[in-house]
Amino acid sequence: MHELSLMEGVMEIVKDSAAQNNIKRVKHLKLVVGKFSMALPDSLRFAFDALAGVEELFQGAVLEIEEKDIICLCQQCQQRTTIEDGFHFVCSSCGSIRLEIVQGRELYLDYYEGDEN
Repeated sequence: MHELSLMEGVMEIVKDSAAQNNIKRVKHLKLVVGKFSMALPDSLRFAFDALAGVEELFQGAVLEIEEKDIICLCQQCQQRTTIEDGFHFVCSSCGSIRLEIVQGRELYLDYYEGDEN
């Protein structure tokens, strides 16, 4: 489960930023996760819940995850295609397999909110 190490990394980034900004308690975090990143939102939530329970900074914090679909741009017809059926990369307009992924690889911390108290 690589989501545990991913969440440890995210929480470490937030801890460093919180220390620099005198934040004593994190209330909310938002992650953006593309479906092509292979990070599973449910596993990320589980990892967050497990890790937040032992870190005073994160106790009571809410994790929000925005999941991004895989969207490709067809190099043949220039139409955008959302990949929905697993990883079957075929243009829904012309049937071409010459696709460029333009969305779906995301995996980043969008923001966090906290208190100085």
